Amino acid sequence: MKLNKDYWERRYEENKLGWDIGKISSPLKEYIDQLKNKEIKILIPGAGNGYEVAYLVQNGFNNVYIADLARQPIENLQNRVPTLPANNFFYGDFFDLPNCKFDLILEQTFFCALHPKDREAYSLKMLELLKTGGKLVGLLFDFPLTEDGPPFGGSKEEYLEYFKSRFTINVLQRSYNSIPPRAGKELFFIFTK
Repeated sequence: MKLNKDYWERRYEENKLGWDIGKISSPLKEYIDQLKNKEIKILIPGAGNGYEVAYLVQNGFNNVYIADLARQPIENLQNRVPTLPANNFFYGDFFDLPNCKFDLILEQTFFCALHPKDREAYSLKMLELLKTGGKLVGLLFDFPLTEDGPPFGGSKEEYLEYFKSRFTINVLQRSYNSIPPRAGKELFFIFTK
């Protein structure tokens, strides 16, 4: 299976969106709610229908950027959040994102949707995209790595191998406020460049 543009666009066309919970996830909402600086530059890669994006904009964050490989979620977001400029949307491969330097990158199901062979490249790309002192924050699935994904799963020990030499690991722990179907299967993390 190739996890390319056609694959993801087909998932949207067929409405096979198991990752889409229809709202912002509790851990990311709680994290966003404690942010004070509304001017920070934020990226949400693999944003999908981007409930985080809508929540951020509703709460005064307007320097929000979105990347997705599939066109439909980008169009959905542009319609739902018309105040964001068109150049805040990147339609294409995350690994082709220009080096724009962000203060914060929010991770919600994107990492575990990538094939495991791309995880090292993800870590390097995040390092490239973050400003010094910038943060990569979000959720990673915590269940056995499988070839039957996406999602592909993984473990705290595996994730540390990708990030500990490049980032300060501020937090990497079981999420206490996951939605019920994901309870006990998510790790909340904060990594600083």
